[in-house]
Amino acid sequence: MPYPLISGAKIRAYYVLRHLAQKHEVTLLAFVRDDDRPEDIAHLEGFLERVHTVPMRRSLLRDVRAVLVSLATGRPAIVAREQVEAMRRQVEELLATGRFDAVHADQIPMAQYGLLGHAPRGLPQSRRGTGIRRLLDQHNATFQIVERLASCEPRLWKRAMLRREADAFARYEADVCGRFDYVTFVTNEDQQALLARMSVLHPAFSAGGDTSRNTRTSVIPICVDTQAVQPVSPVPAPNRLTMLGTMYWPPNVEGFDWFWQNVWPRVRALVPDARLTCIGKRPPERLLALNQEPNVEIMGYVPDLAPYLAETAVLVVPLRAAGGMRVKIVDAWCWGVPVVSTAVGAEGIALRQGENILLADTPEELAEAVVRVLTDEAVRHGLRAAGRGWVEEHYDWRRVYTAWDTVYEYLLGGAAGRRSEASSVERR
Repeated sequence: MPYPLISGAKIRAYYVLRHLAQKHEVTLLAFVRDDDRPEDIAHLEGFLERVHTVPMRRSLLRDVRAVLVSLATGRPAIVAREQVEAMRRQVEELLATGRFDAVHADQIPMAQYGLLGHAPRGLPQSRRGTGIRRLLDQHNATFQIVERLASCEPRLWKRAMLRREADAFARYEADVCGRFDYVTFVTNEDQQALLARMSVLHPAFSAGGDTSRNTRTSVIPICVDTQAVQPVSPVPAPNRLTMLGTMYWPPNVEGFDWFWQNVWPRVRALVPDARLTCIGKRPPERLLALNQEPNVEIMGYVPDLAPYLAETAVLVVPLRAAGGMRVKIVDAWCWGVPVVSTAVGAEGIALRQGENILLADTPEELAEAVVRVLTDEAVRHGLRAAGRGWVEEHYDWRRVYTAWDTVYEYLLGGAAGRRSEASSVERR
């Protein structure tokens, strides 16, 4: 369910829904988990036509089943895990009403539902005569994330498993994306990575450096609400290094581990009073155990970030495996918090190195950049001001998401005065 706004995927889906609901009648169909609250659903009902939910139950048994299905079918285990009969029935019931002009599926695990009732492979939807058009907001080239995790994995058995999953995702994404009428991405890098594979199976999708002739995909970045979020007021001498992100997402955990082992000791040696804070939902027990270490806080989910942001000298994004956009960087600019990141961590984001962000990749360079921000108030001030100005110009949803109007005009044929009801399903 795309609310509250506690992850990049939720932020993406939420503001897309906000924009589409201004011009269309939008029905949301979403998975909900045990910790999703009725008031969150009520908030979405405040601007959407209808909201339908399907419970998502996580268990070890379901995870094992997903792996077995993956081994038997070649489908990615994550996609197999999201196969829920109740969701399939709900999608088919909604489609059977005949009310919808478009189905808008959010992220690759939900693509299987976005294609329900679709034409057989090789037959375009437009030749079925149903009039229902189908869009996939792909977000990331997921296979790249898994490939990068494999390259960082020291254990041979797990590296082999990750490479197998990456191969499964590469095949699945290329096939499934090509069966939609339109596919959106959040970065040029992800678009190019998948177009190169999609064009082999689906020649209608062009590949290569020139995408100007491709009318079935486009790039629309993840955006935030700069009107609703004002910069924080920092304390006089902030000494907190903050990492943000859901801590059940493997790239975030791997990045923290790498930073903890290779960068943090260098920072502490030069700035002994620095504090390392990790904020994010469901950290593993081995990370929680680090609370016993001096000047380290593993917080888990924090409903109010304001006190921590005021004490944050620098937001650190030490990722080595990633895809799409790290919305935490855009959020930090919005909050007026300085950012230090690896190149992979900032991939896909328009930026100005040395002006609104500091990029470094080796442990020595990353530690040096962090220490520079910790110890130099002028550097912090410059990064804060430049970041805030940049996000207002390039990543405000009210300014940027008019691009979705062009997408839906193409998708629906530009029919004058047409009211559409788009069914959106959301994963995380």
